[in-house]
Amino acid sequence: MSFILSSIDTVDTISAADFTKNYLNPRRPLVIKGLTKTWPARDKWTPEYLKQVVGDKVVPLYDNSKADPAKPINSATTHMPFTDYIDLIKSQPTELRIFFFNIFKQAPELLNDIVMPKDLMGGFLESMPAMFFGGSNSVTFLHYDIDLPHIFHTHFGGRKHVILFENKWKRRLYCIPNATYALEDYDVLNPDTKKFPALEGVQGQEVFLEHGDTLFMPTGYWHWMKYLDGSYSLSLRAWDASLSRKAASLYNLAVKGGIDSVLKMTLKSGYAKFREELAIKWANRELKAGKPY
Repeated sequence: MSFILSSIDTVDTISAADFTKNYLNPRRPLVIKGLTKTWPARDKWTPEYLKQVVGDKVVPLYDNSKADPAKPINSATTHMPFTDYIDLIKSQPTELRIFFFNIFKQAPELLNDIVMPKDLMGGFLESMPAMFFGGSNSVTFLHYDIDLPHIFHTHFGGRKHVILFENKWKRRLYCIPNATYALEDYDVLNPDTKKFPALEGVQGQEVFLEHGDTLFMPTGYWHWMKYLDGSYSLSLRAWDASLSRKAASLYNLAVKGGIDSVLKMTLKSGYAKFREELAIKWANRELKAGKPY
């Protein structure tokens, strides 16, 4: 036994009252299969159509390399024209993926093809929809979003394997201090619990998203994702209503996004080693104490 994974609740549709009571307020994930049934994007956003509207814009690409605590996070591996990249992921397996691409700046007409789910909740950051693309074999490493939004993550054109963990497990997941990601020396699908004993018994949830499915990820949820087919996803982000959560978001952006980056670049490998050792120390202490409970 390693992680204890359960399925994520799945519905075709849901009322705002039920969503707020059962998922938004208690911060529980949910898959809504029918949220995009009225979106033009559901049928319109084929690979050929996206190639047509985005064109040959050169985009940064990322691979499955583990996060290096001594370097800035999300450093691009290479660059490629968008049309060539789409051809690549539809023709063969590849680790290369596009991360947090504001496709709407390049092709603003695409905004007409989506509908913000304001009937379910408010707080959407309408200027920040982002797309993610990956080839089969590409993996998004285990992390949570630094600004702590709620996320409606809709998948297109294939299948995607997603595993989620509540933020209360972050130290048992070997979270790097002052960062939003974990030690990347373990395989999320088959973790070595002899080397990383604190992972044993950590509880999470998993789902296999299909074309048109929308996953609601509450604020602070850790997520790991693997593209099973060359495909792409859209993330719509929304603020949590609580002032404390907004304050935590600002703190993360200032400390984990700003000050920590300066320390990494200044102290380099010594700081990286210190943080890794501290992550292991904290994980072992939580395990011994039986936390997060």
